[in-house]
Amino acid sequence: MRSRTELLLLVACCGFLLFYGLGAFGLLGADEPRYAQVAREMLDRGDWITPTLNGKPWLEKPPLYYWQAMLAYRVARAFGSGNDGVNERTARLPGAIDGAIMIAAIYFFLRRLRPGSELDAALIAASCAGVIGFAHAASTDMPLTAALTIAFLAWYTWYESGRRLYLAVFYMCLALGMLAKGPVAPALAGVIILLFVAVRRDSNALLRTLWIPGIALFLVAALPWYIAVQMRNPDFFRVFILEHNLARFSTNVYHHPQPVWFYLPVFLLAAMPWTLWLIMALVERVRLILSKGRQAFVGSDNSWHLFLILWMVVPILFFSASESKLPGYILPSVPAGALLVAEYLATRLEQKTKISRPLAIAHGLLCGLLIFAALSAASVALNHRLAFGQGTYIAATIAAVFAIGISAALVTRSGPQLLRPATMIAVIVSVTAVIRLAAPVIDATQSSRPVAEIIQDFSHERVPVALYHVSRVQQYGLDFYLNRPTQIYEEGKVPSDSHLLITAPNIAASTTQPEFSALIPGRKVSYLTGVPAQKLAIYWVGKE
Repeated sequence: MRSRTELLLLVACCGFLLFYGLGAFGLLGADEPRYAQVAREMLDRGDWITPTLNGKPWLEKPPLYYWQAMLAYRVARAFGSGNDGVNERTARLPGAIDGAIMIAAIYFFLRRLRPGSELDAALIAASCAGVIGFAHAASTDMPLTAALTIAFLAWYTWYESGRRLYLAVFYMCLALGMLAKGPVAPALAGVIILLFVAVRRDSNALLRTLWIPGIALFLVAALPWYIAVQMRNPDFFRVFILEHNLARFSTNVYHHPQPVWFYLPVFLLAAMPWTLWLIMALVERVRLILSKGRQAFVGSDNSWHLFLILWMVVPILFFSASESKLPGYILPSVPAGALLVAEYLATRLEQKTKISRPLAIAHGLLCGLLIFAALSAASVALNHRLAFGQGTYIAATIAAVFAIGISAALVTRSGPQLLRPATMIAVIVSVTAVIRLAAPVIDATQSSRPVAEIIQDFSHERVPVALYHVSRVQQYGLDFYLNRPTQIYEEGKVPSDSHLLITAPNIAASTTQPEFSALIPGRKVSYLTGVPAQKLAIYWVGKE
């Protein structure tokens, strides 16, 4: 009965945190619409090998996300979903499903590894800001993170039990990670395991990990697509391996420079609202190592903690050395941090350690800050800063009430037992606030969906659409929502037929003689409307 209750609670929480609001706002940034469009084109062509964008090979990423999105589109089409099954929900569904599978794996593996802490570990991982955020994204980061999480859990279960079934799961999940984002999956796994066995001075475990049937399983699962895509696209090795792996890591060729410490605040934010407890868990481990030396790694519990710390730290250090940095790169570290928090809290609960008043207040303030940020997200999205006004004061009051309530609950005798449910309430309130209050504003200001809807209202036919001085983020978004490539004036691609032109108001300062008129001499230009929320203007350009 207890297990059934735990499973129902886990399903309810994960169902809400990972799946609620998948379509509340349009696809954001350059990657989401790009990945979603690649999957659509592959499905329309019936091609499961070569990713394409606007009909041209797009070889930046392996196919796992595309395959998952294609299946989501196909199922939606089978059930008669609008827009031919392709929309924000189906495009983001792979991330949510992968996140749910990862949480389920954490629960079931920890029932074997650390019975009694499995529910807390699963819920803590599911409630981390990084997991929730990337579960709501059409990207390759959650597929990679889910694959690596299951692989690491399986490897450590094999390490403790010796059952080769878990080692087979490890190699299979490494193959999925290879299909999710490339050689970074086996590279990270190799470094983490190598460091673990080196610190433990257990070279025999490394030799036993190199299990021939497992390696064969990895090769059989991962290599066929790589061979097939290389045979069809001779440029694949150069584009994917040399440019989008080696060059992306060693140079700033893709213009994502950040300071070396960039991932420290990113990781602390991704671990919200458990950041404080994660810091305390790490401090305790460091103290133990300083006081006991190598004895701090002796014993089952200590080796598990060592493995979690390496799992958490290695991706952060690895990508900190990269010249190209994006927040999603270190998502695989977040589940390890969540498991470390669960272990720390389980130890405190077992030792009946009460939560001190300063600690309770600090955690309450952190939860209140999370709620305030969620309630203020709409204002920030609209004004690009926190605009003080009546709404801000109401948000601050609500956040203060929650902060005081959580702090008061944690200082009671039942505080340790109330920590997880009180924090989960704060997370659920925050997710609700973002989806219900901020999502419409994010959609209006950040997504190309409303711009595409305006274009479709002006012309239900597939008229050409051109852009002038419009960002590539908006370009990729419009390509997805219109399901056709837009033409770029700056590249000399000026449609000869009548077409819609989208540009920035500061470029088209005058509705009678805009700057782009020199590119279309003698053609009639009519101002149609503006999109103030995204600082765009829409024109009708007559035929040559």
